[in-house]
Amino acid sequence: MDKRLSSLTEAVADIQDGAAVMIGGFGGSGAPIELIHALIDRFLETGSPKGLTVINNNAGNGHVGIAAMIEQGMVKKMICSFPRSADPTVFTERYLAGEIELELVPQGTLAERIRAGGAGIPGFFTPTSVGTDLAEGKPVQQFDGRDYVMERWLKADHALIKAEQGDALGNLTYRMAARNFSPLMATAAEKVVVQVTKAVEPGEIDPEVIVTPGIFVDAIVEVANPAQEEELNRAGAHHP
Repeated sequence: MDKRLSSLTEAVADIQDGAAVMIGGFGGSGAPIELIHALIDRFLETGSPKGLTVINNNAGNGHVGIAAMIEQGMVKKMICSFPRSADPTVFTERYLAGEIELELVPQGTLAERIRAGGAGIPGFFTPTSVGTDLAEGKPVQQFDGRDYVMERWLKADHALIKAEQGDALGNLTYRMAARNFSPLMATAAEKVVVQVTKAVEPGEIDPEVIVTPGIFVDAIVEVANPAQEEELNRAGAHHP
């Protein structure tokens, strides 16, 4: 039951071509930069994985993290709420060139689609996007005199997330806003890999503060001093 891995390379070894990958983060808050960069390094060494569908709140900033994945040509499609955020140059260029697909999802709908995927709910109705291009082709039904559009659940083959503490059984806590989408994504992916700032023994985390129970987690790897996307971008960093 010990889910600790010894390296980031091992942590991303199972992600295959064409996989759907959920990646935690709200901008740089909670973004698993080291896991993402390990995946890029594997791609540069082996040519795999490619043709990925990435599910995240945004489409990356600067030339690190998800933006670096897109820059290397690993990503076929983005499913996100904010394709244009602080410095979306890489995604914008690829999208305008027709080299990457975009599925735009309102932020609350994105969270609920992921939650529904984890809860086994194949569809739900929301008033968000009714009457807009985002509702085109989707069933619309009226409830109590108001129109609602049906949205489908969202699931993935893999989830890469970042947590503050994780024990050997995979129980997780998060640091403040870094929690964001990660607990939802942990329930909605077939395999969940987590980089934790501090790995501890079972029993060291108070059960009352555990956010993600270990049953949802397949592997953890300790990254004691994780990078912050915004700091990397301020320094003009590129990966690789």
